[in-house]
Amino acid sequence: MDTPLEKLASAALKLTASERAAFAQLLLESLDADESLDAAWLDEVERREAQTDSGERPLLPLADALIQARAALK
Repeated sequence: MDTPLEKLASAALKLTASERAAFAQLLLESLDADESLDAAWLDEVERREAQTDSGERPLLPLADALIQARAALK
């Protein structure tokens, strides 16, 4: 017997390409609906902005940041 997922996949594959794309977008957006995660990222951004504004953590030029990142990966 087909599972609900198999039935859904079968029905989805009968849609036009543009309908499948819209359906896929809808599914992807549903994965981003974790508001607690969004709030956590916003808190982190605000914390880092405050550190930068206070001088606690100065911004690095991109070239320096890339050098440090590459060194950390070695």
